Amino acid sequence: MFLLTAAPEMQQGTPAPEVATQEDAPVFQSKVTLIEVPVVVRDKKGKAVGTLRKEDFQLFDKGKPQDILKFSIEQSGGGKAIANARGKSAEPAVIAPDHFVGLLFDDIHITFPQLVYAREAAQKLVASGLKPADRVAIFTTSGKTFQDFTDDRDLLNKTLAKLALHPLMHATEEKCPTLSVYQADQMINYHNAGAIGDAIRKIKNGEEGNPCYGTDISDDSARSIALAHARVVLEQGRIETNANMVSLKDVVRKMAEMPGQRSLILASPGWVFIQDQLQDEQPAIDLAIKSGVVINALDVRGVTGAAGGMVDDFAFGTGGRAFHGNFLDLGLQELATTPEVSYLLGFSPQNIKLDGSFHQLKVTLKSSPGMSVQARLGYYAPDHLASADEDAKEEVTQALFSRDEMNDIPVAMTTQLFKASASEARLTVMSSVDVRKLHFRNADGRNVNSVRMVCALFDRDGNFIQASAKTIQLNLQDATLQNKLNDGIPVRSDFTVPPGAYIVRLVVRDAEGQTMTAQNGAVRIP
Repeated sequence: MFLLTAAPEMQQGTPAPEVATQEDAPVFQSKVTLIEVPVVVRDKKGKAVGTLRKEDFQLFDKGKPQDILKFSIEQSGGGKAIANARGKSAEPAVIAPDHFVGLLFDDIHITFPQLVYAREAAQKLVASGLKPADRVAIFTTSGKTFQDFTDDRDLLNKTLAKLALHPLMHATEEKCPTLSVYQADQMINYHNAGAIGDAIRKIKNGEEGNPCYGTDISDDSARSIALAHARVVLEQGRIETNANMVSLKDVVRKMAEMPGQRSLILASPGWVFIQDQLQDEQPAIDLAIKSGVVINALDVRGVTGAAGGMVDDFAFGTGGRAFHGNFLDLGLQELATTPEVSYLLGFSPQNIKLDGSFHQLKVTLKSSPGMSVQARLGYYAPDHLASADEDAKEEVTQALFSRDEMNDIPVAMTTQLFKASASEARLTVMSSVDVRKLHFRNADGRNVNSVRMVCALFDRDGNFIQASAKTIQLNLQDATLQNKLNDGIPVRSDFTVPPGAYIVRLVVRDAEGQTMTAQNGAVRIP
């Protein structure tokens, strides 16, 4: 066995070690190389169509037609069975989840009847609307209630039962006149005479027959009171909208770590973007697009409401859907279900400007009347030319949060367990990398290459636990490469975890040949 050594401090004139390794921080970032565009095509009845070919599609980037370099038909809902990495055939395989549904309840703006209705719809979804490879998480915009991704129905139902109203401010509840945030915004920021006049009438004539201050109050005094009250309502709306936007972005970042399809359902009556907050909407949409998270909107009001609140923009901006109607359970089921079949198109942008600009995408069918196309809306150009190291990290990152397997580099992976206590175990992942088939660059009579390896641990629900990243610097003599590496180069990654079922994901990439291996393994710790 050729031993892997740590890189020592080098003195001038001392030859570099033939094999050295260094620990890396597992940094995950994104760049543009091949742009992948998920596409769903439905017939007139709304059923997904899976019989189309590459030649049936047209793809446009900023209105310019693109060559489709990658095309595949994707089947959903099966889940991938991952074999035991310890070599014990008696242990059953772990079914890796491939669809993650986040339920984000707007408990800041929702009313009690709306909450009850939305909770019942979610309970029906949990009871009978999930497939074996689905995982569900529960979030709230207030942050008061949370359940990480799981398929444990009892745990999900207990969390749903804890949902409650959590408005952030109560200062205007018993104030007269009653003003909505939308009306207050119109009064203060847009000087809407109709909105101001309505508030004055409420002050003088009262609401439900009860005057606020009496009918003898002057118009000027009523106007001053109305505007002062509108400023209070507006500030409350500003605070609550900020809280919702922060929560939405946090949930998107969390879901970006899930290895599969990511669907976020925002259950909300909607909220108002005050004039100076309008610029906050697009960055949230941009973040979801970059993170591969599709946002769907569930209008908990039951029917389409008046202007000034619904969050359809998040759905349409990320390629999702919005449901408005009285049957929330059916709507939630529709939004949470992935189509049985979809397509994945890929293209490589040509002569792209490094300006970070948004590129709008459009996918059409050449000749399929009556069919509708749902596709990714766009992507962002890079703002700088990526280095070779950035390219490598990005490819490894994309492979890490995937379930696809590649075997360009021969790698053998085994695991070892040491049970330190009833609640803690040390999991060691041993990887043996056969570097003899790699492409090497000759430098000063040595065979030079660099191999980046990331070993990551996910729980059975797909939640990312931790990762170990290493770079192996190869500076091999010919004799070593030919005669001393028959057993491969061993690399060790250690994790301390509680008992449970885990998925080990190993990704190996070399710098010179830019080849890659990605493997899955399952471990059960009793």
